[in-house]
This record gives sequence, structure tokens and C-alpha cells, in this order.
Amino acid sequence: MSTNTGHPKGLYLLFFTEMWERFSYYGMRAIFILFMTKALLMKGADASNVYGSFTGLVYLTPLLGGYIADRFWGNRRSILIGGLLMALGQFLMFLSGSTVIDGMESASSVSMMWAGLTFLIIGNGFFKPNISTMVGQLYPKGDHRIDGAFTIFYMGINLGAFFAPLICGGIGDTGNVHDFRWGFLAACIGMIISVISFELLKNKLLKTPDGEHVGMPKQKMDAKTAGIIIGSTALIFFLLNFKTLFNVDVDIIGYLIYAAIIVMPIVIFSDKSLVSDEKQRISVIFILAFFVIFFWACFEQAGASLTLFADTQTDRQIGSWTMPASWFQSINPLGIIILAPLFSMFWNMLHKRNLEPSSPMKMAFGLLLVSIGFMVIAYGVHGVDSQTKISMWWLIALYILHTMGELSLSPIGLSMVSKLAPLRFASLLMGTWFLANAVANKFAGTLSALIPPGAGESPAEIGAQVPNFMGIEITNLFTFFCVFIALSGIAAILLFAMYRWLEKRMHGVK
Repeated sequence: MSTNTGHPKGLYLLFFTEMWERFSYYGMRAIFILFMTKALLMKGADASNVYGSFTGLVYLTPLLGGYIADRFWGNRRSILIGGLLMALGQFLMFLSGSTVIDGMESASSVSMMWAGLTFLIIGNGFFKPNISTMVGQLYPKGDHRIDGAFTIFYMGINLGAFFAPLICGGIGDTGNVHDFRWGFLAACIGMIISVISFELLKNKLLKTPDGEHVGMPKQKMDAKTAGIIIGSTALIFFLLNFKTLFNVDVDIIGYLIYAAIIVMPIVIFSDKSLVSDEKQRISVIFILAFFVIFFWACFEQAGASLTLFADTQTDRQIGSWTMPASWFQSINPLGIIILAPLFSMFWNMLHKRNLEPSSPMKMAFGLLLVSIGFMVIAYGVHGVDSQTKISMWWLIALYILHTMGELSLSPIGLSMVSKLAPLRFASLLMGTWFLANAVANKFAGTLSALIPPGAGESPAEIGAQVPNFMGIEITNLFTFFCVFIALSGIAAILLFAMYRWLEKRMHGVK
């Protein structure tokens, strides 16, 4: 069953389903840190660490969700349950926003937020890996249309990510702390639309070229699998509440994620069956995973410190109207929609002339563009005190440069892992790449916590301790942004210096 575009109708159902799921996620993400600092009166550093823990765990649970889908539920049931859990999570965030008390910390609001985050993390784990897997199942193996199908599918992701901050931020980020709940409710409704549309049309549209249903369940779930799911949910809720439960200032989630990325290469390289070429290719995966941590840790400031910066030190006044700080998060997906075709044409042109850069070189360019983006914003805040707001164009320029960096990096990722990994280690090394992204997002929260209090600071921020990074006190925004210039810039320089050595270790893989 195909459309006049040559693609199966099922592709557009998956496009629509994923678009609304991404609307839900990015809508919540756009206002999340503002909700914590303004409505829950959390310190910026604490809110940043919670943000990093949440986004870090979001990248880990797809490993669990993919395992359960492959062995027990199949794609369809996993998508349904994952979607319902995320809708429940967003509804709990709505309830959290509904119990906020003006000028006071609300224990019930915080408790419901923890519960909401737990269901969002677990639900994402079931939903995310299975929806993209089904795209490939719609086509015969080796079909030339698959690349175009994923291009269309990713357009749905970016459309959802573009409209989410505009709608959820527009009704939630109004300056009234009681309005955040409406942003979360909109995110909840978006997730419900995603689930309902998928359930109503999946049997009709999601079929292989032979007419067989795509993603049917393999077998019933046993007690062991149910125990894994319930145990994982309880563990995540416990980890999110660790500081509160034990009244200790220990970032247990950070320690666990960072420890995992250290242990993984030890486990893999200890396998005696690996031959020399395999070891060298695997080493490239780990080295690039290390560098990608710095890229995403800097890039993911978008939902954390850069949103706080947009709220407190960016002049968002347009005539008599003040633009919501959360709206800046729509620049990146809009930039991808506009620039992605141009970058694709550019890479194809270089490929035809045998000039296309290798994956390590593209990653180095991506890191360099991120560093330049922070140079721009650092220049904009240089010599500006904490009570002065700068033009929004500085922040817009940063987001455009970061988007170009992302598009330079986009060919790298799971496709590179699939090319370099030995077949018997493919799943484990895919997991390593997800783990690197989890580390990056957690590290992003840690770095965001360094932002100094700015204009319009909340009561929780007044008198806050001066942040410190590697012995350097972060007393102003210029110093803060210089941290990211250094991290991404040094990583870019090192990767430029190493790329030829890495290419040799890839043994012909592009």
C-alpha cells in the first residue's frame, strides 16, 4: 500500500506518531528548567543537575526497551505501553504544576515531578527504539527508498521539535508560575494524539510489501520480564530521589553513568576472540564516542543554561510583547529543516569529487562550529554586568552555528557503529553509543550548574555560592561561556590532529 510519493502509507503514520511524541518531549523540555527554578524555587545548579539526570537516563532506557521488544513484546506493544507511560508522566507533570504555591516550596509538587520524570524515562525507553525500527521494516531489504524514508521520518521529528516550544512555551512560559501546568498539559495531549493515531491505523497501514503486519508481538511477557520493568521503574524513581531520601549531596546518577562508560571498553577489549583489525575499528568507536560527549555536552546547553540565560539576560522585548525564553529552542529544529537539504547536497557534491571528509573530520568540524558559537555569545556578554540584558541576536547566532555543527556531525552515530562493529558485538557497541550520549547529557547538566546568577534571579539564587570549574571561579557569563569554548575547541583541535590516524584504524570504512 503506497502513496503517490512512492513510499508506503505506513511511513506517514510513523511520521505522524513520532512528530507528536517529539512534540510532547521537546515541549516539556522547553519549559522544564524554568519550571524548576521559577515554580519549584530550585537553585539553578540543582535544577541543572536534575535536567542532566533526566536527559541522561532518557538515553539509557532505550537499551532496556529494545531488549524487551526484541524478546517479548514486539514493536507495537512496546510503542503503545511506552506512549501511555509518557502520557501519564506528562499528566503527572501537569499535576505537579497545578499544586505550585506562590513564593513557597511545595513538597507535593516536587514529589509528583519525580514520579512524572520516572514514567517519562521508562516510557521513552519503550517508545523510542521501536518506532524508528519499524520504518526499515516497511521496505524490502536493500530497497533504495529506505534512505529517503528516514529523511521523511526525521523531518517529522524536527517538525514536532519546532512547534513544541512555540505552543508549550507559549502557554506555559508566560511569567505566571501557575501557567507552566498548561505547557505540560499540552505535552500530555500531544502524546495522547500520538498513541491514539498509532493504535487506530497501525493494522491498516503498517504492513510489509508482502502484506504482513509490521512489528507484531513475538510472545507474551513472562514474570521475569515484568519484574525487570517494575524493578527498573522503582530503581529510576529511587535514583532521582536519592539526595532527598538520604539528605546527602551525592550525584549518584552521575557516578553510575560515568562509571558505566569506563567499564564498557574494559569488558569488550577483554574478549580474547578479537583480532587486530577488529580491535582497531572498535577503538575508533570508543575514541569518537569520547569526543561526541564533548559535542553534545556543549550542544545540550540549549535546554539548560542557555534557556536560563535567555530568561534572565536576553532582551526578548519586541515592541510591547516579550518573547518567551523557551521559544529560542525552536531555532535549532527550524534550522535543520531549512539547512539539512543544503548540507546533503554539499556532502554529495564533495563525494562525487572524491573530497567528502571522513566521519572523524566531520565530527571535528562540528565541534569547531560549537566552539565558534560560544565565542559569539561570549563576545556578546563580555564586559556586561549581571543586570544588563543583551540583544537576542547573539543567542540566535549561537543556535544557527550549533545547528550547522549538528548537521556536520549527523552522518556519525549509529550508522558508523554498525559499519565498524564486529557482528557479534554490534548490539553491545550500539549500547555504548547510547551510553556516550547519556554521559554527554548528564555532563551537560553538570556544566549548566556552573552558570552564575544573572538578571531576574529567583530568591533561591540570591547568595548562591560562586561556581568553580577546575580551580577557576565562574563569576560572570563571559568566563562561563569560555568553559564551553575551551572544551569544544580543544576537542576539535585534538580530533583534527588525530583524524588521519583514526582513518587508518578504520581500515577502509568511511
